[in-house]
Parts: sequence; structure tokens; C-alpha cells
Amino acid sequence: MDNGLLVARAAEGDDDAFAVLVQRHSGPLLALAYHMLGNLSDAEEAVQDALISAWRRLPEFRGDASFRTWMYRIVTNRCLNVRRGRAPSVSLDAVSEPTAHDAGGEPARAVESAAAAAALTQALRDLRPDQRACWVLRELHGLSYEEIAHVVGESEQTVRGRLFRARRTLMKEMASWR
Repeated sequence: MDNGLLVARAAEGDDDAFAVLVQRHSGPLLALAYHMLGNLSDAEEAVQDALISAWRRLPEFRGDASFRTWMYRIVTNRCLNVRRGRAPSVSLDAVSEPTAHDAGGEPARAVESAAAAAALTQALRDLRPDQRACWVLRELHGLSYEEIAHVVGESEQTVRGRLFRARRTLMKEMASWR
């Protein structure tokens, strides 16, 4: 059954139709929330809140965008609200400098890869929330500029600018890992 029919049935109160939508979309929504918040517990709570909100607001869904895009917008907004209400968890002074490359064996490469991934994770956390949202939606979830613009409620030009600044910042932060 396609999403459009499921949404229509769920809007009429069909719990089973909404359960199918939740099953289809909860994985990518949880991944989005996790990348936005960096904490699985917070991500699960954000997705749960977003799904409850969607269930309540489903009769208002007009279909201007796909159900997926609509849910991404709800989850993104919820994550941005959570991030706004949260104090910074790590000071910039607490982030260590990357170690020099060791040309040794496989264990050294594994450690270096893990350190590079940790550095990227920290660099993503340090991005402004609006830039991070655009980057995650584009690079990790493959949304088009138009879809991202709809999700974040901005113009495509604004999305392109945020992505440009996010990519530039990440390239600068990750320069030592090249």
C-alpha cells in the first residue's frame, strides 16, 4: 500500500495504517534525530514526540509535500528545539588535537579511522544547528535542496548557503585528517 493511501486512512482514524507508516519511517527518522542530537535516548524521545504530534495533526496534512518530508520537518523542528534548550555539553578546550599518522599496521589504521570519525562527529556537533540540519538531511538522508527547504521552512537559496557554510566549516575542521 502506498503512503498516500495509508495517510488518508490514518487521518480517518485507522490505527493500523498509521502503524504501517511508523514502521516504514521510524528508522530513517531515528537516524536523523540521532545525527541532529548525538544521543540515542534524546533521539528516541524526539522521534516519539514527533510521531505523537504527527498522529494528532494528521487530519491537517494537506499533501503539499510527501509524508516523509512532512515527518522530517516535524522531527527536525523537534530536534532544533531540544538543541536550543540544551547547554553545550563539551567545551572546545576539551577536544584533543588529532594525532600524527602512524604508517604502522592495521591496528594503527583502525585507531586513526576511529579518531577521524570522532573528530567528524565533534565537528558536526559544533556546527550551528540550522547548518547541521541541512547537512544531515542532504549528506546522510539524500534529500534534494527543494525537500530540505520544505523541511526547514526556508528558501532553496538559504539551504544552499547553509550547506556551503557547513561544508566549508567541516573541510576546515577536518583538514588535518587529509
